[in-house]
Amino acid sequence: MHNVLVLGAGLVARPLVRYLLDQPGIGVTVASRTVEKARKLVEDHPDGQAHALDVQNRDALKQSIGEADLVVSLLPWIHHLEVARLCLELGKHLVTTSYIKPEMRALDQEVKDKGLTFLNEIGLDPGIDHMSAMRVIDRAHAAGGKVMKFSSSCGGLPSPEANNNPLMYKFSWSPRGVLLAATNPAIFKQGGKTVSVPGEELLRTCWPMPIKGLGEFELYPNRDSLAYIETYGLEEAQTMFRGTIRYAGHCDSWAKMIDLGLFDTKTQDLDGMTLKMLLGDLLGGVSNPKQALIERFGKDDPLIEKLEFLGYFIDTPIGEGIDTPLDALCEQMEARMQFAEGERDMIVLLHKFEIETDGVREKVDCKMVEFGQPGGDSAMARTVALPAAIATKLILEDKITLKGVWAPVHEAIYNPVLDELENLGIVVEEEVL
Repeated sequence: MHNVLVLGAGLVARPLVRYLLDQPGIGVTVASRTVEKARKLVEDHPDGQAHALDVQNRDALKQSIGEADLVVSLLPWIHHLEVARLCLELGKHLVTTSYIKPEMRALDQEVKDKGLTFLNEIGLDPGIDHMSAMRVIDRAHAAGGKVMKFSSSCGGLPSPEANNNPLMYKFSWSPRGVLLAATNPAIFKQGGKTVSVPGEELLRTCWPMPIKGLGEFELYPNRDSLAYIETYGLEEAQTMFRGTIRYAGHCDSWAKMIDLGLFDTKTQDLDGMTLKMLLGDLLGGVSNPKQALIERFGKDDPLIEKLEFLGYFIDTPIGEGIDTPLDALCEQMEARMQFAEGERDMIVLLHKFEIETDGVREKVDCKMVEFGQPGGDSAMARTVALPAAIATKLILEDKITLKGVWAPVHEAIYNPVLDELENLGIVVEEEVL
């Protein structure tokens, strides 16, 4: 019996835990600060256990890792390095869905020397995006081709029928990370030229993106695309772009909210304040923020309806202990922008390639559209968790044998993982145009 320790019992953990418990010869221990969350995941399965664990308690964490053959860390990324060091010390394999930070990369030689596999970025984005892109890229290079243009776009959204609030967005996990990502700077390559976008201009650097069968969307850059030139071996590419997909109209309103100061992370005394008072202060001390915004943007600006939906024009109290405008916004979004029972989320992943072989260019599109299961797992949970679960099984079965710190950009990883995802109904379709 192989023993897998899963650290964290959050919103994406269930598909991973259930997949592994369905595999013969694998036992799963789910460790969480709140043990009841872990119990709900294992559901009295004979090969499942739930443990209470505070990952800040290094001795307890070390003991739990020592009892496992492989550790899956679904914790916030800030904890991964400590988990990795303990796995290295104790000789345990590690799987995460998070980006490889420089500190993790620096462990590569030690991990190889111990004969271990530390597989990171094995979720959705990063994860399925890497694997589906590399399958096309490696095939093109093997045929003597050059990938001259590459773009990759991904979005986690409400499905069209569940897209029923003024902000055209719903959260399948905590809003704070989503909001902070909307202020990140970005850099990409287009037509051989490097384009840099400062964080404050990110949401004003967007383009319309109609998607057949789904509707109107828009696209904006996602962080550092240039890093993937080396990751994907695309030194020849004249265009290298990674982007985020949202419903049309998203970027303009969120950019205006940033301009108004609603995304500000500076600590303020908000005790006893309401959202109306906060917005009035941000607008320079006005008593009627709705009228002030109508005068600034016009009564038909979609921002007005969105802020009204969030409660900024009435005396909505700001929660106790909240001390930044960003967290006040997060509180309202978390309360008002959740999926209702029976509603589905949607994942859209799109790649576009332009490949030159023997002087002839062809275009290749890849597309994955995945919907959540009403009353079951979300599309976000399935597409993040199942790649990690499949990779975990393959490592335990010695079918992934690469040693060191890896992302899933090698055929020995991406081929079997993508093949198993297809068996589970998660398919990236390719089309030559």
